[in-house]
Amino acid sequence: MLSALVAGAAIWYLQEYGYYAEVPASAPEAAITLTGLDGVAEPLVTAGFRGIDAGSSPLRFRACFTTPVSLATLTETFRIYDHPTPLIGPRWFDCFDAGRLTEDLETGAAVAFLGKAGIHPGVDRVVAIYPDGRAFAWHQLDGGGDE
Repeated sequence: MLSALVAGAAIWYLQEYGYYAEVPASAPEAAITLTGLDGVAEPLVTAGFRGIDAGSSPLRFRACFTTPVSLATLTETFRIYDHPTPLIGPRWFDCFDAGRLTEDLETGAAVAFLGKAGIHPGVDRVVAIYPDGRAFAWHQLDGGGDE
């Protein structure tokens, strides 16, 4: 019984804390881009970047930040991502609420854009932006039809 308890605690710790590392705003992976209607990824002006990633999976990237660019300008210039699916992150990374983000994307309170297709093989970076400039990024499998 003790072995099972220790193993369970170790698995929980590794999933919640062990693999993740904070991404400094100056790191290359913190550079947020959006893909234009012409298919070219362009840098997005951001502030207050907070991110996490893990070398164990390309799907563990999450980021929270703001942008001063208006949502109207973004929707006229960049590709909308048709099937955004925010992935749940560790509880301690509390700026990223995948459940709330999913609801807001479904109701239109936020809009998802293709950040960069193929950021890793078979994985896209998706960026969701609210009208007030709050923004979130994550990686998801590219099966969303945005090729």
